Order: sequence, then structure tokens, then C-alpha cells
Amino acid sequence: MTDNSSAMQVDAALVKQLAELLDDNKLTEIEVQDGERRIRVARTVTVAAQATPLAAAAPPVAAAVAPEAPAGPDNTNAIKSPMVGTVYLSSEPGTRPFAAVGDVVSEGQTLVIIEAMKVMNPILATKAGKVARVCVQNGQPVEYDQPLIVID
Repeated sequence: MTDNSSAMQVDAALVKQLAELLDDNKLTEIEVQDGERRIRVARTVTVAAQATPLAAAAPPVAAAVAPEAPAGPDNTNAIKSPMVGTVYLSSEPGTRPFAAVGDVVSEGQTLVIIEAMKVMNPILATKAGKVARVCVQNGQPVEYDQPLIVID
């Protein structure tokens, strides 16, 4: 018989509750810490898998953001918000943005950060290219599927 007294005891109810928070708030990860115990629940979201179901939901979202990101061919290359939250264009106030108009970005590079439920979620470039337009302002609330940055 082995002694498991030093092993971390996982609270399955807490893990389930965190997973439900991920789904309910369209988050990709959430982490909680209580003293020495830390639990992180995350999921991988693929852009291609989301594209098909979102096509039907796109018109109301596009209408809501029309003043900031007019509909048109420019938005076909837009990196869109995978969640509701507050967008930040740089890592700290007063520092250079992660990506500005004219910058050349590589696939996987951080473009913005979206804060949701006190969790900072980096939004990465899904392709390499040149930043044609930044559709949001620093500290602005963003909606699910809202265009953030257009990459040509």
C-alpha cells in the first residue's frame, strides 16, 4: 500500500465548475490558485473548426461593430475575437503595441490580449502577413467574433 498523503487531492467538483465557466464564457483557459494548490483548465480552439458554425451568426455581430470595422473585403483577413472581454493592444500601458498598422507579423505571434474574468488571453496571428488595420482601441470591450486586426 502506497502513501498518497503528499499527493495533491483534486476536487473533481471544482474542476467541473471551472470547465463549465470555460464553456459559459467562451474562454480558452482558466486558472485558480489557493495557497500551494493551483488548478488550470484549458482547451484548444481551432479556428477552422469554428468558422463553419459562426458563418450563420456573423451578420448580427458585423452589424454591431459596423462603425469600427466596416463590412467589406478587408474583414475577410481579420483575426476575430474568440471571446467576450476587454482588449489590450500592448502588454503594459505606455508600451509599444504588439502589432501596429504596417508591421509584418508571423504566424503564432501575439497580436492583442483579451482579458476575460481576470485571465489574460493572448490572441495569436493565424497566418503571417502585414497588419492592414487595427479594428479596436486599447481598453475597449469586445464581443465574440468581433474583428480585431486585419492581416494582408
